Amino acid sequence: MRWLKTYPREIQVFLFASLIQSAGGSLMWPLVTLFVYQELDRPMRDAGFVVLLQSLGGIVGQLLGGMLYHRLGVKKLIVGSVLLNGLLLFMLPLVSDNWHLFMGTMVLIGLFNSMSMPAIQAFIGFRFADRRGELFNIVYVANNIGVALGTALCGILADISFYLSFILNGVSCVLFAGFFYVYLNRIGEGTEAGAPIDENNPGRPKAEKGESTIWLLGQVRVYLFMGIGTLFLWLANSIWNTGVSPFIVSSGMLISYYSLLWTLNGVLIFVGQPVVNLVRRLVAQTSQAQLTASAVFYLLGYMVILGFHNYPAFIAAMILITFGEMLMSPAIPSFVSERTGAYAPFYLGVAGGIGAVGRVIGPYVMGIFYDQGGLIPVGWVAVIAGVLSLVFYMVHSVAQRGVMLRPRDQA
Repeated sequence: MRWLKTYPREIQVFLFASLIQSAGGSLMWPLVTLFVYQELDRPMRDAGFVVLLQSLGGIVGQLLGGMLYHRLGVKKLIVGSVLLNGLLLFMLPLVSDNWHLFMGTMVLIGLFNSMSMPAIQAFIGFRFADRRGELFNIVYVANNIGVALGTALCGILADISFYLSFILNGVSCVLFAGFFYVYLNRIGEGTEAGAPIDENNPGRPKAEKGESTIWLLGQVRVYLFMGIGTLFLWLANSIWNTGVSPFIVSSGMLISYYSLLWTLNGVLIFVGQPVVNLVRRLVAQTSQAQLTASAVFYLLGYMVILGFHNYPAFIAAMILITFGEMLMSPAIPSFVSERTGAYAPFYLGVAGGIGAVGRVIGPYVMGIFYDQGGLIPVGWVAVIAGVLSLVFYMVHSVAQRGVMLRPRDQA
């Protein structure tokens, strides 16, 4: 990959570590429901409840990760949360015989896994400020390559043993924690231009003094509309698991037809970068514009699913929605890092937590409508949620004109 050689070795190593970590993580998440249903012999409602609890733990983890970034520091927060996540994964085979202990462990796994997310995003924004937008996108691509590799392996490993998938995920977490510990000890202290450096935490500017959590939450223009827009997108995107998937099976198609849609998603994220870069250059130069454009792609995809109930339509919808995902995922951390300075970890956690609510309630909402009428009412829910997402992203874009978050004594 010649394009990778254009980046400093420090970035290349970071990208490789991120790929390995995401590959390890994706060994587990596709199997949780099947593990509870098949291996633990629990009903599907219990499997769904475990996923719900894990998602709720993830929301709390994102909020805590953003709030604790400056208090604990980069090294303690990232290394500690990833290492604890790995240790909990090693515990899963030991606690699976106790249902309540298993559920509690899954909540903690969701919490510690998500706690590192805003910290890593903020670290990238601080450490590589001059190329942060570009690097957020490359990290996103690398992570999805890892997901493609992990999901390809998880079925093979599950045929051998579910526990093997969990243990290898734990190994990847321990390796990633070790990498970050060494990495943070070796790098210099370069950070965002003009930001005071915290000598105890390479790549991290010092937090501004005197701003309370209440004041930070009061700056709603920075995070609220963006977070709500993302919430509606994640809610609508539940149409795939709780709409398209059962429709494909009930139509007599093989389950592999559904998995091929996600293979297409992974391939497009890698090979479709030139198309997305063209969209950015022509109509979406700013992070706010990229969010609005992403909502348009998502909405068009949901409209295709609603209007045409066949497999070619699902392929077309997946292409549109993947382009929307490619625009949205790097744009959120890039916007927050650009606009909020040393407060970026806090707002990354808050915005991520709000958006994650859509992942929690989406399957339940879609399940109710699918049970009542199949794919058509689910499609309408997705389209309406897509419209609401577009509206909130547009409001977010308008609200940002001329806004740059500053402490009160500098405002």
